[in-house]
Amino acid sequence: MDKAREHYVVKPGSGSDINLGGKEASDKSLFEGDKNSSKSELKDTLNSMLEEQTKLYAGESKKLLVVIQAMDTGGKDGCVKSVFAKIDPKGIHIECFKKPSSKELAHDFLWRVHKHAPGNGMITVFNRSHYEDIIAVRVKKIFPDHIWQQRYRHIVEFERMLAEEGTKIVKIFLNISKSEQKQRLQDRLDDPTKHWKFNPGDLDDRAKWDDFMGAYKELFEKTSTDHAPWYVIPADRKWYRNLAVSQIITDTLKDMNLEYPQVSWNPEDFNIQD
Repeated sequence: MDKAREHYVVKPGSGSDINLGGKEASDKSLFEGDKNSSKSELKDTLNSMLEEQTKLYAGESKKLLVVIQAMDTGGKDGCVKSVFAKIDPKGIHIECFKKPSSKELAHDFLWRVHKHAPGNGMITVFNRSHYEDIIAVRVKKIFPDHIWQQRYRHIVEFERMLAEEGTKIVKIFLNISKSEQKQRLQDRLDDPTKHWKFNPGDLDDRAKWDDFMGAYKELFEKTSTDHAPWYVIPADRKWYRNLAVSQIITDTLKDMNLEYPQVSWNPEDFNIQD
């Protein structure tokens, strides 16, 4: 999976070339094994991620923002739990963005997002994000077109500011197929322990599948940048999804050239008595 970043990155301006919701969602071309054989590689990758995250937290000078978007049942929650399973809880914050409150709607759309951006030494994961304020608003026609159209520029500049202030940004789209979504929705109906996950409104969004795919393609084209790239990850196979995302996060942390802070004292000067 060493080439995951290179293989799945959306190069600036190329979003319209991305295939969403089709056979590409079941791709596993970067790993020759299967689900069982993937467990060892995932374990090694998560151990490497933990080592890098420990240096990030100890150094308190850099920060990482991970944005995760997907269609309903796309696996956002499962991906977060699996990929960040070994991270020290002190060094990570997970923020889930739901429908804006009346207080949030009284401010600009980035107000509720900005205050959750990571501080020094931290990893912050956005489970859904400011991108809902384009995608959902556009497809569901919540506001006039000119509102969401200008938000592309607002978001690009917002992320540029974060990057210039020292935040590394990785944006992940979990690409599932329409047939896989159908199966996952049916599973929620069939299993009483999953009824709480089912939202009848998800069927309304499913009916607009093509509109969502078109909206995401334009989103990638306009907002995948060198300072905040998008990665479109095949997500029909959960184990492969976890491998790809964990490798991208780990490689990103390694590229941040993280180091443990230097101490001002000599360890040899100290003798701990019995």
